[in-house]
Amino acid sequence: MGWAVENAILNKMNSDTAHQTPAVPPALAEGGAQVPSKPLTARERMKIQRQPMPEQPAEERTRNFAEVNLGLPERIAMVEAERCLQCKDAKCVSGCPVQVDIPRFIQHVAQGNLAAAAECLLNDNALPAITGRVCPQETQCEVRCIRGAKGLPVAIGYLERFVADWAYRNLDLTPAKPPVPSGRKVAIVGAGPAGLTAAGELIKHGHDVTVFEALHRPGGVLVYGIPEFRLPKRIVDEEVNRLKAAGVKIECNVVIGRTYTIDELRRNFDAIFIANGAGLPVFMNVPGENAKGVYSANEYLTRVNLMAAYKFPEADTPVLHGRRVAVVGGGNVAMDAARTAKRMGAEHSIIVYRRTRSEMPARAEEVHHAEQEGIEFEFLVAPVEVLHDEKNWVTGLRCQRMKLGEPDASGRPRPVPIPGSEFEIPCDMVIVAVGTRANPLLTQTCPDLKLDKRGQIVVDENLMTSIPGVFAGGDIIRGAATVILAMGDGKLAAQKISEYLARKAVTA
Repeated sequence: MGWAVENAILNKMNSDTAHQTPAVPPALAEGGAQVPSKPLTARERMKIQRQPMPEQPAEERTRNFAEVNLGLPERIAMVEAERCLQCKDAKCVSGCPVQVDIPRFIQHVAQGNLAAAAECLLNDNALPAITGRVCPQETQCEVRCIRGAKGLPVAIGYLERFVADWAYRNLDLTPAKPPVPSGRKVAIVGAGPAGLTAAGELIKHGHDVTVFEALHRPGGVLVYGIPEFRLPKRIVDEEVNRLKAAGVKIECNVVIGRTYTIDELRRNFDAIFIANGAGLPVFMNVPGENAKGVYSANEYLTRVNLMAAYKFPEADTPVLHGRRVAVVGGGNVAMDAARTAKRMGAEHSIIVYRRTRSEMPARAEEVHHAEQEGIEFEFLVAPVEVLHDEKNWVTGLRCQRMKLGEPDASGRPRPVPIPGSEFEIPCDMVIVAVGTRANPLLTQTCPDLKLDKRGQIVVDENLMTSIPGVFAGGDIIRGAATVILAMGDGKLAAQKISEYLARKAVTA
């Protein structure tokens, strides 16, 4: 779908929303985006209902890759911002891995001072347009919102996205302040969320920052893993361009462990931050898994997202178009794969998950959108074999029904097989989305790096590795996790690297 069509949908949705009559005090309900003549009382704020996010209709969006959520109009954003109670002890901030001053930026939105809101937000968060779209706010900042004790919490994520998008459209009103050069050089391995966040923070300290990215485009999982309909590539590009404008240098097609080693970087940089993620896919280890038509979610989503296979033959990356697609897993990656397959023409796109809906680690919004789009769910089901024909093409998935037992290490009930419950799910394509682990490409060329039993880099409380001056964060130290947790590591690493360089300067 082209931008003209997407903008037409956006205009219609915004128009529809503008004609709704939300439950708000008269000072806000009348006259559009205006600041109330006097501050609202807590009682008045509690009467304002949470404002809905305009979105593409489900029957339309399953036929395109345009963004599902369309963003809050300014008037509605101001109404939502007025719901914030401006707590003195803001619990929401402690729930944010990058410690955004949430009440402050929201207060600026409520007052109509969007430039101040943007300055506040960008000071705390290097990638707000991204986190406003993909961060699991419902389990972090919003779950701690006092406003949510009676009703729904403030839509912090929606407001974060609104302010970030406004900031990009008004770059002249949000100029970056050039820092005093420190004379120190820092190398960052990986241009994903952890690496980009660290780069944005380090450049504020005046350091000379170079990011080395293995792929041909910066963004990491933001561009190869998360689909266009959830996080448009132009949003990632905008955030990357803002970092470049601030002075961050990014070199793509550089594989650390092949192009350069960590030891070679150490000879040219004062500190290093390793943030190369955990992109090695995990498989099910069941018979038939090597059949034709079985993809790891990493490969499938990389082909469609980063390499634009959905535009074939305009983009010459091929990918299978299954009619009946089974996706194994219950996280965000599984949702992304199933919803992508639907958009690629699958008549049936089926999530196969060994627990129940309530145990799914995927964001609630992503599960809701998947249900709206006709994604089918097989709960309490685990694959035991991939079926195939004489030419080794997938024909189905043999599964076993499960029941929930005692909690396992994750705290969720352990799925227990039910004897004699095997059945088959007919399908011609299987996508495995059961997790990832650390890729040894970098670590095997640096034997001095201490690793744990899973191949992840071991760090101390300062995120420093076993090699002085070499730090690490994100999925390479914690395993596959969320974008915002990786960003939290990036922000902390930047702080600790700056402290390390300051100490080094004193002792030099």
